[in-house]
Amino acid sequence: MKYLLLEYPKCSTCRKAKKFLDEKGFGDRVSEFNVSSATVALAASAVGCKTSHIAKSLSFKVGDKAIIIVTAGDKRINNRKFKLAFGSKAKMLNSDEVESLIGHSIGGVCPFGINSGVKVYIDVSLKRFDYIYPACGSSNSAVRLSPDELKKIVENSEWVDVCGE
Repeated sequence: MKYLLLEYPKCSTCRKAKKFLDEKGFGDRVSEFNVSSATVALAASAVGCKTSHIAKSLSFKVGDKAIIIVTAGDKRINNRKFKLAFGSKAKMLNSDEVESLIGHSIGGVCPFGINSGVKVYIDVSLKRFDYIYPACGSSNSAVRLSPDELKKIVENSEWVDVCGE
């Protein structure tokens, strides 16, 4: 990792994510980079890992609710599995909806410090790794967690199987 984040970041959404992780005892694992980590490829380059180890947070609308699905960086949502799990077609939030409904901007969406009422699902594609790297509220940050740690600290999260090969 390029740079360990020791102080609270300047942007408010980054501070929410960092505060959440501090309160859960994982704030010391947050890294901030001097390069963008807004995409899976950029994040893998910044962290120094394979793209599969990046935990990407995807924002969807199910009915009138916003949800986040955290998947492995090398996986894609399988529409058939999504419909079986949620009873509707996969409809990603548009860029105008993401920050207002989730609480983070595109490129920094993560399951930490999100708006109340946003349900988080963690895809089983992450279980194959010892450590994964979700964003931490900004387009130049990440946090190192095991999949089980992610599940534990994101209260009321659920495992789901919605990705394809």
